[in-house]
Amino acid sequence: MNNKTFRNLWADDQGQDIAEYAVMLAVILVLVVGTIRLIGGSSNNVFSSVASSIGQ
Repeated sequence: MNNKTFRNLWADDQGQDIAEYAVMLAVILVLVVGTIRLIGGSSNNVFSSVASSIGQ
């Protein structure tokens, strides 16, 4: 490889953009899954409480 080819490869940041989007997507997915798990447990208790009060 000559110097010009190496410089072109070094300056090409298209793959870097894809990696940044992948990291951003991973962080968003972790936040969404964590929120669903957190809310899921509380909402289950609320729905059970409402269901038992309706059944009385």
